[in-house]
Amino acid sequence: MTLTKRVIPCIDVDLDDDGEPAVYTGVNFEELAYTGDPVEMAKRYNEAGADEFVFLDITASAEGRETMLDTVSAVADEVFIPLTVGGGIRDTDDIRETLRAGADKVSINSGAIADPSLVDRGAKAFGSQCIVISVDARRRFDEQGQHYTQVDGESCWFECTVHGGREGTGMDAIEWVQEAQRRGAGELFVNSIDADGTQDGYDVPLTAAVCDAVSTPVIASSGCGAPGDMADAYDAGADAALAASIFHFDEYSIAETKETLADAGYPIRAPDA
Repeated sequence: MTLTKRVIPCIDVDLDDDGEPAVYTGVNFEELAYTGDPVEMAKRYNEAGADEFVFLDITASAEGRETMLDTVSAVADEVFIPLTVGGGIRDTDDIRETLRAGADKVSINSGAIADPSLVDRGAKAFGSQCIVISVDARRRFDEQGQHYTQVDGESCWFECTVHGGREGTGMDAIEWVQEAQRRGAGELFVNSIDADGTQDGYDVPLTAAVCDAVSTPVIASSGCGAPGDMADAYDAGADAALAASIFHFDEYSIAETKETLADAGYPIRAPDA
């Protein structure tokens, strides 16, 4: 049986100048601009027929603070589709509290790289289906990697970064996703710092390299500018495609995106299904 490909909107949430949660969009994990209210946007996407919804607290890890659980709870009250929450999750207590706030899954990046056993412990305590490992990868054109891909005629590897893309780790992303799979990750959320916010399309070489390396479901993220970009991600092996700007700014609706993909032959759940 062919598995349905998922269309997933995402909100990047930070605190505004008054300390209130707000949605922001940016380019290459920088140049953040105010976009809207997280609860209102969550409600809108739930009603629009999204397959899932992702809430990322984009500065919690870098600032060493807890995830905005009150806001997560308010969002969870408005969405009746699977909700993934990421940002600031460092241990199993954080996972537990995030799930209690209403998340169905947690997305972990910096916390898992700092302590890889968190993947094992999280999967054992809450089930692999709850544990999404997020990879914030960037291209490097040097000889320090382990797995190389041809990009525009040049050989590059993909480095894992942490703290919202602010710090490199020297860790090869392909090595890390394979380890995360062995440790019990139920899903992999693949972000490209190079493609983020550009709307020039996903980093297909990155997506394909991850999908070729693992059997765990993969969510492609960063760079979507049109439904055709999602098709490219699916063709690279992704099980789901995440987008932000094209939905936030009404460039495409969820329904229009799904119709375009379904017409192109991809197995897509209808918005009103």
